[in-house]
Amino acid sequence: MRAIIFRQHGSLDMLEYVEDLPVPELGPDEALVRVQHAALNRLDQFVVKGWKGLDLELPHIPGADFSGTLVAMGDRVTGWTAGQPVTANPTLWCGHCPYCLRGEHSLCDTWAILGEHTRGSFAEFVKIPARNLMAVPDGFSMQQAAAAPTVAVTTWRMLITKGQLRPGETVLVIGAGGGVNSFTIALAKLLGATVWVVAGGAEKAQQALEQGADWVLDREAEPNWSRAIYLHSGKQGVDIVVDNVGAATWDASLRTLRKGGRLLTVGGTTGYTGSTPINILFGRQVSIIGSTMGSQPEFEAVMRLIFAGKLAVPIDRVYPLHEARQAEERMKQGEHFGKILLEVA
Repeated sequence: MRAIIFRQHGSLDMLEYVEDLPVPELGPDEALVRVQHAALNRLDQFVVKGWKGLDLELPHIPGADFSGTLVAMGDRVTGWTAGQPVTANPTLWCGHCPYCLRGEHSLCDTWAILGEHTRGSFAEFVKIPARNLMAVPDGFSMQQAAAAPTVAVTTWRMLITKGQLRPGETVLVIGAGGGVNSFTIALAKLLGATVWVVAGGAEKAQQALEQGADWVLDREAEPNWSRAIYLHSGKQGVDIVVDNVGAATWDASLRTLRKGGRLLTVGGTTGYTGSTPINILFGRQVSIIGSTMGSQPEFEAVMRLIFAGKLAVPIDRVYPLHEARQAEERMKQGEHFGKILLEVA
């Protein structure tokens, strides 16, 4: 089968297009999907680079998200029919540890992500536990179905399950272009929040407004954006800050929180070490809340809203599979707004 692989860790130059990889063999509880579209995530680039403790079967296929057609099922799989259009939750869980028994799939003792710990979706065929599947309604966009899974389930868990977002609150999103941040704008607005955005440039600022943001600050025009946010809030601060930038913005993000506010994070693209003024933590009684991926019920809840047309994931650009490295370079340079897709079928 055709696929994007890497044979050793390193730069994006390690990515290569091949046409002779074997089709995955199914276990009894797994499903095989012919991939139509796959979506990029920052995770792809971290996996290619590698880190201590990441032990992969090489060559490895990246890619967490996909849409496609179900072609085969394992012996114990029921309730599905070959030919159905599907997508899937990229979170992988064991099903029997204490966390899984509580329904906390993303806290599983053997938690993993498709394309990070197992071979992923940048290929003609991908295998996935059948319990992760979700049927795509007839006529629904297969591009949307591929773009949504990781950002949708991650944002839902971050904002709803962990962040306890309430209608009328003000959410500040640090950075506008990435998949989670752009989807955060849409989801927070749907849930009745006021959304402010700190964008990296005039073009990203305009795109954030088009996505539904109520107010946008261009940090290139106003580098001291934390003070500007504080003044714009009437010197009160905001209820929630979504900061997935990390080291470069952490201290400033904390300072924009109002009393009782929450800082939410699912990543740190500029680094994982940030200054945390302890006096702000106890003085304002703020909370720092981390979150990652999400459970199957969380995935299905947000995908139902997407399938109903109440939410959409902005799509930046679609590349053919063999141009995956160029697509990853676009994301690395931060030129995108929304999701970048690969067309596979």
